[in-house]
Amino acid sequence: MPLLNSLFSGVSGLRNHQSMMDVISNNIANVNTIGYKGSRVTFSDTFNRIIRYGSNPTETTGGVNTFQVGLGMRINTVDRTWNQGTFEGTGVTTDLALQGPGLFILQSNGERFYTRAGAFIFDADGRLVSTQNGAIVQGKVANKEGLIPPGNYLEDIVVDPNMRLPAVATSRVSWGGNLKSASPLTRSENYLQTGNINSSIAIGDSVTDSNTVYDENGNKYTFTVTYTKTADNTYTMEYRLRDSNNNVVVGPTSQTVVFDGTTGQLLTVNGQPPAVIQIQNAQLGINFNFNMTGITQNNSTTTIASTVDSNRQPTIITGSVTIFDSLGNSHILTIKYTKVADNSWRWSASVPESSGTLSGNAGSISFNPDGSINAIIPNPPVLTFTPTGGASAQNIILNFGEGFNGITQTSANSVVSALSQDGSAAASLSNLSIDKYGYIVGVFTNGQSRQLAQIMIATFPNLNGLISVGENLYTVSANTGDPLIGEPGESTGTTIQSGALEQSNVDLSEEFTRMIVSQRGFQASARVVTVSDTLLQEITNLVR
Repeated sequence: MPLLNSLFSGVSGLRNHQSMMDVISNNIANVNTIGYKGSRVTFSDTFNRIIRYGSNPTETTGGVNTFQVGLGMRINTVDRTWNQGTFEGTGVTTDLALQGPGLFILQSNGERFYTRAGAFIFDADGRLVSTQNGAIVQGKVANKEGLIPPGNYLEDIVVDPNMRLPAVATSRVSWGGNLKSASPLTRSENYLQTGNINSSIAIGDSVTDSNTVYDENGNKYTFTVTYTKTADNTYTMEYRLRDSNNNVVVGPTSQTVVFDGTTGQLLTVNGQPPAVIQIQNAQLGINFNFNMTGITQNNSTTTIASTVDSNRQPTIITGSVTIFDSLGNSHILTIKYTKVADNSWRWSASVPESSGTLSGNAGSISFNPDGSINAIIPNPPVLTFTPTGGASAQNIILNFGEGFNGITQTSANSVVSALSQDGSAAASLSNLSIDKYGYIVGVFTNGQSRQLAQIMIATFPNLNGLISVGENLYTVSANTGDPLIGEPGESTGTTIQSGALEQSNVDLSEEFTRMIVSQRGFQASARVVTVSDTLLQEITNLVR
């Protein structure tokens, strides 16, 4: 009966618009579900009954179209929309959001799943798992050296919360900076003594002057000059140089000095005209001129005094760095740089006496006229450090650089510091971070960081082929295609945002609009059923 066709067409409209409402209501219900991707329904017509077939045009008549009456509608597709959802910051490191088409890979009870919901935590065994169902996040775990293996072999991501790093003895220290080319020499060059000795002091009395001088390594010494009166206008002048331990390293040397009794001027030194005396100790790098020719003797007050190099400061540049022994104990290594000549510097290394002993701890650096390094002696400099406390002796290479890389000598101010050292104390894991490429990086109590694992991402030729199994999880189907496993980044077109979660991509305004459309379609289909029923009722009444 033809009226039954319209009735059944109306029923198909009711049934399928109800399905549309089911999809819309599910979207709205999941408006706050993390990682949720909304769905949409499309319809198509169903079979059509042909009333009359069409005909071809002829020379005498025109063509006639085929007449068809539709028999209702059906659901064509229910598709997911995979457009990007917005991110909500959470501040939780293990909350991860995906920017791009990829999905996280999870495994539970030997079965593999995929998800966009990145609410993860580390469980009691250190495995990175989903907070919803305990499924384990898949990726690659670093070896003991902190290297991520190549390839896309997947395993459970596990991070031992009790992980510790062993102590690493320092074996190399790199230095950088600049030594000012215009710096004066480090060693003292001129010791100038001036003033007057009161002529009325008694025979046997003494007048003493002392001052600090430096060797070419920047070590301090005390230079002392004593004038002892032996007769009128005659004195024994004695000088000596002592180191910081009060050991005499030059002298004592005595000479007879005679003054003019009338003018008070210095007449002779050891019977010779007054002259500058050179004070030397080649082994220690001491070489300065002692000039006492300006000393007088008259009845004025004794005012003898001295200046060294016009009171300039000696050039001593230092840089310090913390190094570690095999037990993880820290020690302060100091390198001292002193200028010995134009374009030529000495370096010396030291550690506190309480730390141990150093050998091979001195050398030189020469520079080219353009300020680049010319030669380092020895090359490479190697310190042998024997620490106290039972740690092993260790060799430490000092890397001062090469050419313009490292230490230079230009007109800029002198600043030298350690760029790096490769030792570390024993440490435990204190914090974790996850970067956009999926690397889980452990931060340890000694300030070092190490890659511990990498989260891997899956992409699919046909995302709409994935089957939702609840709990924000998907599995593959026949039409999904093989998953493409790769690292976050360029290869997958997907990056990771730590401390955030991807929100549902459901647009409420769009869903409400579709709801109105669905409602009107349902109402219209219901009206078709009502009218068809009325017509059938009229036909039934014809037999009365």
